[in-house]
Amino acid sequence: MRDGDVDGWESSSKTMTNGKISVVGLGHVGLVTALGLAEIGWTVVGTDSDPKKLAAIREGKCPFFEPGLQQLLVKHLDSRRFVPNGNLADSISATSVVFICVGTPQKESGEADLSQLDHVARAIAEHSDGNLLLVEKSTAPVTSARWIARTVQQYSRDGVKVNVACNPEFLREGTAVNDFLHPDRIVLGVDCDETRDTLLKIYEPIDCPKLVTDLNTAELIKHSANAFLSTKISFINMVADLCEATGADVTKVAEGMGLDPRIGRAYLGAGIGFGGYCFPKDIRAFVHIGESHRVDMSLLKAAEQINLKRVDRFLEKLRARVWVLRGKTIGILGLAFKAGTDDVRESPALAVVRQLHSQGAILRLYDPQAMDAVRQALPEEPGRLEYVKSPYEVAKQADAVLLLTEWPEFANLDLAKLRDSMRLPVIGDGRNLLDPAAVRVAGIDYFSLGRP
Repeated sequence: MRDGDVDGWESSSKTMTNGKISVVGLGHVGLVTALGLAEIGWTVVGTDSDPKKLAAIREGKCPFFEPGLQQLLVKHLDSRRFVPNGNLADSISATSVVFICVGTPQKESGEADLSQLDHVARAIAEHSDGNLLLVEKSTAPVTSARWIARTVQQYSRDGVKVNVACNPEFLREGTAVNDFLHPDRIVLGVDCDETRDTLLKIYEPIDCPKLVTDLNTAELIKHSANAFLSTKISFINMVADLCEATGADVTKVAEGMGLDPRIGRAYLGAGIGFGGYCFPKDIRAFVHIGESHRVDMSLLKAAEQINLKRVDRFLEKLRARVWVLRGKTIGILGLAFKAGTDDVRESPALAVVRQLHSQGAILRLYDPQAMDAVRQALPEEPGRLEYVKSPYEVAKQADAVLLLTEWPEFANLDLAKLRDSMRLPVIGDGRNLLDPAAVRVAGIDYFSLGRP
């Protein structure tokens, strides 16, 4: 990556006026947002409540894997357009625009936990003089932006009022840097012309459609988009089951559907289901939002149930090949919830691993990026669970190998070498990544989802 260029993006800092922006929360959304804003010319103060994360960022070490982000971090620490600051009060007082990127995790009920948003709102009430624009970037239920504004007003000593906006993120893990700099659209929920003009100025260097709405509409756009994409994945997985029952090929069905421009091919990949931090959490939160307003959300409940059953269906296919799982050596290719990230939150791959482990299987695990994250949840156990350094080590004396994350390197494996390492030549493809004919020509018993 050359200086000033990220996937074809050239910084437009010369066109920007001098100004500072705060980003509160430096996770997968906040750090990408902070460094993306720095890349388009703004000076950004970033803060986070986790001192270890903040210390790593100050040292130029990205706390999670995201392609291109490490380079941007080093670049803008050096340029001083990105300044990590551990003091929330200082960050608020040093800037006139605050992007709120804190977590909104899920409660047991499915409802979003908004305590971090509330904490930031009350801190702003304490330290702001009122000349401030708060931008809700966190994914939060409809009306949250108005609650942020009300909370600031309630807790400020002098009845301070601030402007509040909603600017939902549409960042996909694995392509987040490019998604920020080259988005499909930017949604701006505002309640006054001044806020609209400020946000349009901030995003002026980015050439894409910019949709300006009211606050509630912007919040609903984010949840609606994620719920729709989740439903699309569950739909094709339902079709995959029908394909298996009738001898059809779900990949060809998806291709035929995707050629219709009203549908499109994206998110029509059948497999072991969706995961990650956003889709499972957001679909449950959206159901809770709808039901709290007496809206029938049964469609989304069905989509979630289809997704939850994918792992069990995949393991049924494995048991049909190797019978009893206890004592069998199973190699695992892929632990992250998707390729391009080290994130294992609600990963279907990790759900498969946990079930196999609980049923007494001997596991050999490999992922290009996510093994450190999984080690924290599942420590190595000699003779039971081992982390290895290559796909071929995974296959050593294995009774089956399961491909669970669609990393490109797995599509180019030497199948003969893999077969020769295995005790039983069985491969289960949970992402329909491999060519069935090529695998069978290599002398391997192959199963996938929705393909004959």
